Amino acid sequence: MTISTRGAGKAPAVLVLEDGRTFRGRAYGAVGETFGEAVFNTGMTGYQETLTDPSYHRQVVVMTAPHIGNTGVNDEDDESKKIWVAGYVVRDPARVRSNWRSRRTLDDELVAQSIVGISGIDTRALTRHLRERGAMRVGIFSGEALADDATLLARVLEAPEMKGADLSSEVATTEPYVVPAIGEKKFTVAAIDLGIKGMTPHRMAERGIEVHVLPATATADDVYAVNPDGVFLSNGPGDPATADVSVVRAVLERRTPLFGICFGNQLLGRALGFGTYKLKYGHRGINQPVQDRTTGKVEVTAHNHGFAVEAPLDKVSDTPYGRAEVSHVCLNDNVVEGLRLLDQPAFSVQYHPEAAAGPHDAAYLFDRFVSLMEAERA
Repeated sequence: MTISTRGAGKAPAVLVLEDGRTFRGRAYGAVGETFGEAVFNTGMTGYQETLTDPSYHRQVVVMTAPHIGNTGVNDEDDESKKIWVAGYVVRDPARVRSNWRSRRTLDDELVAQSIVGISGIDTRALTRHLRERGAMRVGIFSGEALADDATLLARVLEAPEMKGADLSSEVATTEPYVVPAIGEKKFTVAAIDLGIKGMTPHRMAERGIEVHVLPATATADDVYAVNPDGVFLSNGPGDPATADVSVVRAVLERRTPLFGICFGNQLLGRALGFGTYKLKYGHRGINQPVQDRTTGKVEVTAHNHGFAVEAPLDKVSDTPYGRAEVSHVCLNDNVVEGLRLLDQPAFSVQYHPEAAAGPHDAAYLFDRFVSLMEAERA
């Protein structure tokens, strides 16, 4: 990524997909060039949480909601210490920010963090193209980065693909840290940071859990050095097929209560012997319907994943750690959205139960994790 000066709404810009389709608009945020995987997010709200979600590392996010930036940017809603998206695509940037918590405009924040974006393009057409052709590499170019389309396409094709990308260590903490329990401490959890969002340990802390957040490179010895009552596997970016699942297997062998979300769900699946695969265009947004097959209830959930677990929906599977079943399924396309072991305390979901920007239908999953730890302690 190269960055020059600010020029949001002024400098011409062009978005070039790896299949050669181009969209022309105006620069939004920083001026320069950037590359990543083009994906779309269907959320109507929560753009600040989206931008700061580490799971979006190396992705250029297209917002399907037409009007972005109307509430500005505040100092409370970031999910991490920086913006992680590789680039940002919107149709109509807000001309005026209006919210009592707003501290600066979204445009200013993108400039301050050197995020190259584009505005004024037909995001509906772009989204339909990605739905038909699938997520693909993309470049955004503005200012001095502009050149003829053939040159820009060649640069896009030089960018790395998401399949095979090992990215967790690039976004995870390098040093352990502790999020204390709110109120009385009831449990200790070792949370492996694969790209964790700030609201996740907070949701556990609200339930009396002291959370020890460990680097993605943590070993089983590191995990058990904190004497955990449970282990948590976080969300994160990249291809799960590149990740080492030896720590997950060590936790399963010791029968410690385990809860994983998103990337953590994929790692649990791999540890159980299931495969993973890349979705055509993924699930990203805060309006995805999922059925909890345990209760039969349908939840509206927050998603951000481009890979999924390949596990049978119609039967219980035998694994090295006992019987396992698909516990949740997406009602849009029958993608596996959760796993549950029947013979020991371990489960996972493919979405975000912490959902800072909402919805909060899946918050009960943290209570389910607490119940597993209570049962093991009894």
